[in-house]
Amino acid sequence: MGERSVGRIALFIAVLAGFLGPFDVSAVNIALPTIGAEFSLDAVSLSWVSTAYLLSSALFLVPFGRIADIVGRKRIFTLGLILFTLASLAMALTVLPATLVPIRLVQGMGGALIYGTAVAILTAVTPPQDRGKALGIYTTAVYLGLSIGPFLGGFMTETIGWRSIFLVNVPVGLFALWLVTRRLPGEWAEARGEGFDTPGAILYGLSLVCVMLGFGWLPGARGAALIAAGILLLAGFVLHEQKVRFPLLDIGLFTRNRVFAFSNLAALINYSATFAVTFFLSFYLQTLRGLTPAAAGAILITQPLIQAILSSPAGRLSDRVEPGKVASAGMALCAAGLLLLAFIDTDTTLSFLLVALGLLGMGFALFSSPNTNAVMSSVERKCYGVASGTLGTMRLVGQMLSMGIAMTLFSVYIGQVEISPANYPELLSAIQVGFIVFTILCTIGIYPSLARGNLRDKEKAACKVS
Repeated sequence: MGERSVGRIALFIAVLAGFLGPFDVSAVNIALPTIGAEFSLDAVSLSWVSTAYLLSSALFLVPFGRIADIVGRKRIFTLGLILFTLASLAMALTVLPATLVPIRLVQGMGGALIYGTAVAILTAVTPPQDRGKALGIYTTAVYLGLSIGPFLGGFMTETIGWRSIFLVNVPVGLFALWLVTRRLPGEWAEARGEGFDTPGAILYGLSLVCVMLGFGWLPGARGAALIAAGILLLAGFVLHEQKVRFPLLDIGLFTRNRVFAFSNLAALINYSATFAVTFFLSFYLQTLRGLTPAAAGAILITQPLIQAILSSPAGRLSDRVEPGKVASAGMALCAAGLLLLAFIDTDTTLSFLLVALGLLGMGFALFSSPNTNAVMSSVERKCYGVASGTLGTMRLVGQMLSMGIAMTLFSVYIGQVEISPANYPELLSAIQVGFIVFTILCTIGIYPSLARGNLRDKEKAACKVS
């Protein structure tokens, strides 16, 4: 089989993988009120159905990205597809509320193994002259999943039930498995024989688990103690990574390269401030305003649709204008959209919501592509894999922290009780305060976005190699 044929098959597999994860995350948020009603889940437990996937993905993305480099990316990608497909089937068939979060943890692990290796395989098998086009198609698939997730997820939930969101992953996953095992020859393990940083992986994983469990137990002392422990473990991870021969994450890139460090920090803040928007508005539209899942999804598609349309032009703009300036303007637009959402109540008009979501879509488009451009352009070519993995980690951890903030507010305002008309005022207060917190976060994020300096004046940094 020729090089181009292998590249086309790898691209098709990567497109399937790139679509599945974002679609699942965005579609499930629309279905959460329906899932909560069926299983009589309290507000905090329901938020864990979404958060568990993100936590698991963040836990396993970096370690298994490194393991894939050592034992083979195709092998890890295949394992990820198997886990994701089986977990999707289990979610579609489950009848016990206690199984929802454990299954989502397994599904998130599978998603991490897929996401952490798909781009690496695609890059390895695609000829250099076709690589940019292939990665652009993959990115489009990711945004397509995010864009149609709310609308299609809402439609499927309303017409054939929320389980269909997970059931549709099964045939797609099986088809992708067949392609990988039967039509994609070869294996890629450029770090074969190198060591794996087990202590670093443990420190990294424990720090994330402590922080997220802490969010769930706030405002109690146990929650604060767990968050403090998570921060200490994260500090220990950073110190450890600077001393180990084969690091899990190259901390030196952050210390040697201002553009790389501040661009990743800006990404972390942006995702922390924007990811839970769909989560909050899904409850607002379906619970407080009485809309159907399909109607709510049709409204929420505004943000990712505008983002998908404008992301490519924004990326081209960052080739001509300093990426940091474009991204900072995007962060400011996100803050403006979040500020508008902080004023929503039960009488807010549809046009007001669409304007706010439109601002968020424009802001995220102007931020995301130029910020990615800044990260990838700030390092040498041999560091592209490390830089891409680091940025992916910032995305997942930011999304996880965003859900952690939402979970904390639900715990404080509503508590461990099922959402009902009796606590609708508290639900609205939690949503309003959440958007205020996100506005403040996004406003703070403008500083690191600007502080990165001019990319074209900086020397590119090299990643640590053995």
